[in-house]
Amino acid sequence: MRYLSTRGVASSIAFDEVLLQGLAPDGGLYLPEHWPSHDPKELIDKVGSKPTYEALASEIIWPFVKETFHRGELDDLITRTYSTFTSEEIVPIQQVSENLWIAELYHGPTLAFKDIALQFVGQLFDHQLEKSGERITIVGATSGDTGSAAIEACRDRESMDIVILHPYGKTSEVQRRQMTTVHSGNVHNVAIEGNFDDCQNLVKAMFRDQAFSQKIGMSAVNSINWARIMAQVVYYWWTSIQVTNATEVKFCVPSGNFGNIFAGYGAHLSGLPVEEFIVASNTNDVLDRFFKAGQMETRTVAPTLSPSMDIQISSNFERLLFEILDRDGERVATMFQALQQSGLLSVDQSILAELRQTWSSCRVDDNQTLETIAHIYQETGQLIDPHTAVGIAAARENENSNNIPTICLATAHPSKFPEPVQKATGVKPELPSHLADLDQRKEKFSILPNSLEAIKEFILETVRE
Repeated sequence: MRYLSTRGVASSIAFDEVLLQGLAPDGGLYLPEHWPSHDPKELIDKVGSKPTYEALASEIIWPFVKETFHRGELDDLITRTYSTFTSEEIVPIQQVSENLWIAELYHGPTLAFKDIALQFVGQLFDHQLEKSGERITIVGATSGDTGSAAIEACRDRESMDIVILHPYGKTSEVQRRQMTTVHSGNVHNVAIEGNFDDCQNLVKAMFRDQAFSQKIGMSAVNSINWARIMAQVVYYWWTSIQVTNATEVKFCVPSGNFGNIFAGYGAHLSGLPVEEFIVASNTNDVLDRFFKAGQMETRTVAPTLSPSMDIQISSNFERLLFEILDRDGERVATMFQALQQSGLLSVDQSILAELRQTWSSCRVDDNQTLETIAHIYQETGQLIDPHTAVGIAAARENENSNNIPTICLATAHPSKFPEPVQKATGVKPELPSHLADLDQRKEKFSILPNSLEAIKEFILETVRE
């Protein structure tokens, strides 16, 4: 399996290069040259109708990496990855109503769905760097959860430094502290005076500066790195097998940077029967507006109760566009250059009509978010975080009479966002025991302006030689 850039200029490369590069030199995102084909019945016959998560992960991931790893190496990395999760199932499923299910993706070390992929990516990095003797600098942007999950996956490793940019004052306190209270020598937290899109743009600009990126051995762990998406494909197959035995299903996903839900689309392109993907947005509704009108227009980011979704440029949307435009990289590049320059990206109505065969969207405001947290608690006794609430509200808005089950992805533990959960329910969700003293831990981070030169200078001065 080789990998192509969505911009169509960069040469195709192997998985090990994709892993360490992150962003393609032409500014595009990598995708496999073709999608593996899994017949659901044959897959279930191979792993069983009640497979372990690890066994299923091995089957789903193997076609993407088999030119880089031996099967035994892959299985060992998967086993090590999920040994730290608090649920034996890795992703437990809860039924809320007759046709509504919640998939809990937050049983990893940092209580967010990012752990499922990033713990695996950390293992992949370590394995490859040990073989090559290389040293890299991982640079990432986070709207909240990616940063802590990436830091947890990469801390204390001799082969890498990790620099995480987060928007100053625009994450929850728990999200920030999970990053800034890690004092490992290879971890560097930076608060940027701006929003998430500013952080992401800085990371992309550093990648485009090839002299700089090569000097520091720059790589990425956020969802622009294909390995993240690849690992997330697994839980779409896993949840579908649990709920419908991999027959027709819908997925509703609270979406910011579009990586999580695109992984579901990757599962679909690999053979998973999916009736519909529901894109759930908060009031930063750039994705909802696109799926309704065919235009992606950036606006000012508004702070919400679901801060990980406070985004106006969804980087992974580029991957979907590449697929919908028959993998025309030149056309994709032109459209995203227009978005960068004018803040507007448009598609023909014929393309929008094609998208609507599989995709829908819904906008959920903060009041609806609080109402949904309250309703779920009243109905089930379960506490959910605001991002999950956005997803459930959107799923219920899109209910119809065809009786096809909808799986909502619960992306974070409610204790990461205690204030809105308590406001909605009167109950303050408690952090698990390993994080119980988080508010007492000493923080360490730097505050920098939204300046490419400032962050480059910081990295050159801070990162170990």
